Amino acid sequence: MPRNRSQHGPDDETLWNQFRSGDENAFAQLYQHYVQVLYHYCAHFATDKALIKDCIHDLFVELWRHRQTIGPTTSVRFYLMASIKRKLVRHLTAEQKLVSQDDVVANGRRMGDTLLGSDPSHEHMLISHEEDSFMNDCLHQALEKLPRRQREAVHLRYFQNMSNEEISALMQINIQSVYNLIFGAMSNLKRYVTPENVSL
Repeated sequence: MPRNRSQHGPDDETLWNQFRSGDENAFAQLYQHYVQVLYHYCAHFATDKALIKDCIHDLFVELWRHRQTIGPTTSVRFYLMASIKRKLVRHLTAEQKLVSQDDVVANGRRMGDTLLGSDPSHEHMLISHEEDSFMNDCLHQALEKLPRRQREAVHLRYFQNMSNEEISALMQINIQSVYNLIFGAMSNLKRYVTPENVSL
């Protein structure tokens, strides 16, 4: 898997090694890059937003505290996602709050209440935007209907661009099970993502 953000500055592996050496700026860059990634991933397991934020905060505090004893890694993203999953699941198991659905709400605004302009090209653009927004809503609602494990596999594969091998390790299942989860998810999504199944 290619290193992250190498075209814009130090890649994650370099930042990780700099952080391990005590570089606060490298640590801050890693935090800024991954805090939202970790938050959205955790939302597949818990609806308690405050708990998610606390776990992420605690994780980075622990990373900085133990930076001198943390080893190198070739995938910072995998390391952080595996770490936050362990931490969150421990909290949820202890509090018996493990849930099967997340409560992530789509951030995109709907265009239905926007007045169309008189310019045909402008009108076409707004209609196209509304159609895209509608299909995004359809997809989001369809993802919400997937079983938790299928939703997690889809998130890792298509939103985090992880390999099947990485998904296998992170979810602690074999490769065939990864294939089965993704195939099952795709089959379900084909059935769910239709305009007839989602109301405007």
